[in-house]
Amino acid sequence: MVRYLEENSSLSPPAVTQFNGDRRKAGIALVVIVVIAALAVVALLVAFSYYWYIRNKVRRRFTTERPTESDEPAPPVLSSCHTEAQVFTFKQLQVATSNFSQNNVIGHGGFGSVYKGVLQDGSKVAVKQLDLGSKQGEQEFRVEVDVLSRLHSPYLLALIGYCADHDHRLLVYEYMPNGSLQEHLYSDGSSGTPPKLDWETRMRIALDAARGVEYLHEYVDPPVIHRDFKSSNILLDRNYHAKVSDFGLAKLGSDKVGGHVSTRVLGTQGYVAPEYALTGHLTTKSDVYSYGVVLLELLTGRVPVDMKRPPGQGVLVSWALPQLTDREKLIQIIDPVLEGQFSMKEFMQVAAIAAMCVQPEADYRPLMADVVQSLVPLVKHLRPSSRVIGTPLHHNIVTLQSSSIDSGSSSAAND
Repeated sequence: MVRYLEENSSLSPPAVTQFNGDRRKAGIALVVIVVIAALAVVALLVAFSYYWYIRNKVRRRFTTERPTESDEPAPPVLSSCHTEAQVFTFKQLQVATSNFSQNNVIGHGGFGSVYKGVLQDGSKVAVKQLDLGSKQGEQEFRVEVDVLSRLHSPYLLALIGYCADHDHRLLVYEYMPNGSLQEHLYSDGSSGTPPKLDWETRMRIALDAARGVEYLHEYVDPPVIHRDFKSSNILLDRNYHAKVSDFGLAKLGSDKVGGHVSTRVLGTQGYVAPEYALTGHLTTKSDVYSYGVVLLELLTGRVPVDMKRPPGQGVLVSWALPQLTDREKLIQIIDPVLEGQFSMKEFMQVAAIAAMCVQPEADYRPLMADVVQSLVPLVKHLRPSSRVIGTPLHHNIVTLQSSSIDSGSSSAAND
């Protein structure tokens, strides 16, 4: 028995070699697996770091690179900037507007009339009385109060206060004596009507409006999407400085880079981005498209939709887009009122910005921050404005958490 064990206790040399080879291969395979796993983890970490780098860069880029006071005129200083909206009684606003006299009507919004008013301290205001029979009007009231009481920029219309007295819903804004951009663009210029706007004024308005939307997109977290940006919602003060108004349809955007929120399609015909109209997917690029339409209005003097025009010219974007990058055809779309007020180079630069903003594919549209930086050189050389000179504007990031602006999700409709 002992002899049998001794004879069979040792393996032959070839068997030992094969056994050692198998162990070596197994060891090498294990090392390879460990290395691959480590590389995968490193790749994930790099990708995650790059994602946050890009996200933070987009948020901070125009804070760190904003032009100094010597580069451009300082922004307008608000005469009445309220950190909290005032609460008015219905009787106070009744007195301020002379019992909502028809003589004081200065506009009609989608959900009510707007009256000129004078408060007890003598300050002029605009009072919007919301339609009590409109469910959407109640929603607009809540959104406007929620948004404008927390967001403050020289390029947004300031909310002074509101009234929620019993069934009454009223909003009180700073008064803008020169009305809306729309009124000036489509005025016939006759006595008693708003004057036509020259090239310099239009470019200043374009820049101010772009800065207003930039603030909503870049300095609010998550970004606020206006959703109804149009020429009638751009108001002008006595010096024709523009402020973005009417936030009743505003929506909180996705806090993810490239993300969207799904919502019922609302807005104004001719200004609504095609991908939003088709899918209900709302992003900040939806506002960029609307801004591009307004820029086309400034260049052409045409309304976004006019089906009385010849075939092919009824929709402004469809008609203008093929001509925006062709110098020979570009001349044909210029508003006749602007003749001789600008160089062709300037017009082509603005037309190129408009063309990028109204691209059918949202990914090809620029950020509003890029639009602002593109417009600044076209406005800097213009004659000095009468705006109050103060310290340069540095917006702070505003974080919105709970809000009546329901941010929703990318998979369900909200409204």
